[in-house]
Parts: sequence; C-alpha cells; structure tokens
Amino acid sequence: MSVLIAIPARYASTRYPGKPLVVLRGPDGEKTLIRRSWEAAMTVKGVDRVVVATDDDRIRDHAESFGAEVVMTSSDAQNGTERCAEVVQKLPGYDVVVNLQGDAPLTPAWFVEDLVAGLLADPEADIATPVLPCDGRAVAGFLADRRAGRVGGTTAVFGAGGRGLYFSKEVIPYTGKTYADDEPTPVFHHVGVYAYRPSALAAYPLWPVGPLEKLEGLEQLRFLEQGRPVLCVEVQARGRQFWELNNPSDVQVIEAMMKSMAFD
Repeated sequence: MSVLIAIPARYASTRYPGKPLVVLRGPDGEKTLIRRSWEAAMTVKGVDRVVVATDDDRIRDHAESFGAEVVMTSSDAQNGTERCAEVVQKLPGYDVVVNLQGDAPLTPAWFVEDLVAGLLADPEADIATPVLPCDGRAVAGFLADRRAGRVGGTTAVFGAGGRGLYFSKEVIPYTGKTYADDEPTPVFHHVGVYAYRPSALAAYPLWPVGPLEKLEGLEQLRFLEQGRPVLCVEVQARGRQFWELNNPSDVQVIEAMMKSMAFD
C-alpha cells in the first residue's frame, strides 16, 4: 500500500491572495504557511512521498528553497481536489492520495494516519475526510466568525457508518443552545484533509460543479452531489489545538496556538 501526500497551494486566493507565503511566527522562528504545512506532512507515518502542488513560480521557488518536491499544475484547477487529480496524472501508481491543504499547518500527523486507515477499512468509500468533535469554545468561535461576516471553519453532519450527509460553512446541526467552553457539543469541525482512491480522484474533474458546491464553495460536496459516498472519520485532538488559516485574522489565532503548544 503506497501513499502520496499532495499539498495544493495557489497564490491567487480570492479571500487571501498570497496566503501560502504568509509568515507565521512560532517558538521555532518565522516560517511561511506552506513550509509549516509541508513540515506537518513530513511527520506523517506510512507516507511514501510528499509534494507541493502549485501553479505559481513564487510558491515553487520558495518550496524548493526549503527542500520540498514541487509538482507544477495548471492554473485551470478550480480547487485543491482538481489540483491533486493533476498530480496523480503526473505521478501515477499510488494506492491512496492525501490532499493536505496548505492552510492547515496545525494538522496533527495522527489525523492523516487515522484518515488513511479509515479509507482502507471501507472499500465502498471513494473519499475520506476527518471530523473533529467541537467543544463549546470552538462552536462559539465559529458563530463569532459568522456574525462578523467571516468564513470560518466548516462543519459536517454524517449518518450511520460515518457516511457524510452534508458539509457547510454555517454551523450545523442547529442546536439553539449556548455551551460552556469545555462542554461537548453535537457539532463536528470538518478538518480540511482528504484521502482519495485514485479512480475517484481521476473522475472528479469530469463531473460538473453542482449548485451546492457552488453555493458553499466546498469541493467535497461534488462527491455528494454525484451520489458518491464520503466517509467521515472521527479524530481526536489529544490536547492539541487545531485551526485553519482562512482569513488574515486567523494568523494571530494560529500563532497564539503555536505558542501555547510550544509548536516545533
């Protein structure tokens, strides 16, 4: 069983242009977002190859400067999954392809390890993605983002066998309740990592963009709109904090988390 991790990174982000090259200051000094994401990928066990997938020369040159392997992809890719599909065309032969999105440098290695194990254990699933139980503090953060008009974390709802029912940038399911900071909630944070079977990944760019994917801006909804099963794999934080860099304001949040965790 061979595993490839691809880290999609584009410069021309609508919400945050140049995001992969944003500097994050931690206890280990100043490093760019893409470097921290690559370093996180390199700690995952059982992986045969890690590449950065980009269409931008600035990101390529920077990634190669710290030792990353880079695969150049077209500027036509609409999202990270389509960019990963291009990588597989250039680097065939892997049993599982992991999309570790370049805006999640705090992703623990066991999230990816558990994800790959979950996909391999479920032969009917085309794609697997991690979901993290939220406490009251996390839910309050999501709701604060929405009130401020910011796109924050994505939430997921799933049914029997972990089958994904829906993913949204709104906080779902609705509970109508206020939770204490450390109180468990029925809300799950969708972690922006995916593991695909190569056949499903190859088919993905051929499917049309559906209305839900277009509305939410969530690439995994294309699988659901095509009736393809998405496996939600529940992961545990084990005391680690997790956040994605979606907006400029998230830089300070992630830096504070790195400081509190003595991130290295």
